[in-house]
Amino acid sequence: MLRVPSSINTNEFESLKIQDMTFVAYRNNIYPPRNEIFFEEHAIIYVLEGEKRFVSPTQDVHVKKGQILFFQRGCYSMNESIDSNYRSLVFFFPEKLLKEFVAQNLSLFEDYTQSSFEQILSLESNSNFDIFVDSLIPFFSARTNLLNQFLKLKFDELMLHLLDLDRSNQFRITLFNIYQGQKVDLAYFLENYYLKPLSINELARISGRSLSAFKRDFELQFNTSPAVWIKNKRLEYAFFLLQNSQKNVSEISLEIGYESVSHFIKAFKEKYGFTPNKII
Repeated sequence: MLRVPSSINTNEFESLKIQDMTFVAYRNNIYPPRNEIFFEEHAIIYVLEGEKRFVSPTQDVHVKKGQILFFQRGCYSMNESIDSNYRSLVFFFPEKLLKEFVAQNLSLFEDYTQSSFEQILSLESNSNFDIFVDSLIPFFSARTNLLNQFLKLKFDELMLHLLDLDRSNQFRITLFNIYQGQKVDLAYFLENYYLKPLSINELARISGRSLSAFKRDFELQFNTSPAVWIKNKRLEYAFFLLQNSQKNVSEISLEIGYESVSHFIKAFKEKYGFTPNKII
């Protein structure tokens, strides 16, 4: 699994940064045909050329040149083999920066709340946004001591352009929910993420909670710890696959997150009293 932006390196991206944060990355090559990608920060992708496909636990989005996607941090299965000419600009920013922007522009966010958890939002660019992008490209080769200051202005400009393009108000609502610290419903969230190779700390972050709050809320709702619940859910899914698929024990072990087949067999026997081979 790729973790972005920590996995960014000079072989894949040209990057611009605001202090310790990756603000934007320009990319003109492609990933392998299919990857699991974990966005450590919220991200915006603008497609410069080509086509690609993003699949989240709840969405399947096909984008082309000129489309803009906003990703809430999380895990996605991504396939870019649709078009080898794919090029994009990718903006990464921590939650703190988004909250600061909303706080400075609260009059733009009055009465915008909702409880749904949309992981991927799609917007269509216009000529004004294209001009903004053209104004950003020269900064990749710029030599100035004021780069951070210029990029901070460009971040504000980016946010305002996206709000202007947001005809459905979904982006505006999402930003305001982030600003308010909205927490994702745990039952809905975990049903979509328990098979992902994420740590408990990463799950906590995606759900909008600190690690301690995540564990506390989880135990109040499920009467067990996150680690125990996830282990049981994975083993229950393995039982289902053993009964309803043609996959072998090794394939199922890998699918539910066990790198060692022997560890999977041991955990399965502890839960059910017999080995997976008894079902096949």
